[in-house]
Amino acid sequence: METITLNPQILSMTEFGSNINRNDETDNHYIPGVCNIGKEEIKRRKVAALASLVVTVILIMVLLLLPENRLWRLTLFVPVTSFAVSFQQWYFRFCVAFGIKGIINFGNLGKNDTVEQANFRKKDRAKAWQMINTGILAGIIAALIFYYLPV
Repeated sequence: METITLNPQILSMTEFGSNINRNDETDNHYIPGVCNIGKEEIKRRKVAALASLVVTVILIMVLLLLPENRLWRLTLFVPVTSFAVSFQQWYFRFCVAFGIKGIINFGNLGKNDTVEQANFRKKDRAKAWQMINTGILAGIIAALIFYYLPV
């Protein structure tokens, strides 16, 4: 079992494109702070990301058709944040909720295991909050850009 250390590059997501084993779907194991879900859970995150993307596109089209109050455009924050977090979970093979709760799942859906080691749970929580914060930032930026568009 490999472990990682939390360093500024990981916390700031400068290593976004270098996720360990992200293309090796046969390598199905827990790495603290890096990977906490297996194939079935990854599929669920992929569906959630794509659904959030569809909702985002539909909301943009609807809001562009409504010349009413521009404040409604800020609602784009919700689906974009959902998309950003779901996409990261799919890409990184890491569930935010599992990371915060200290659980993992590499088997059938609903068959979760508990992470016993405190230092592993700490790494998982740090990764989860990093992903949440990145999702929120993406949602804020997208909503503000859409709000200020002259269209």
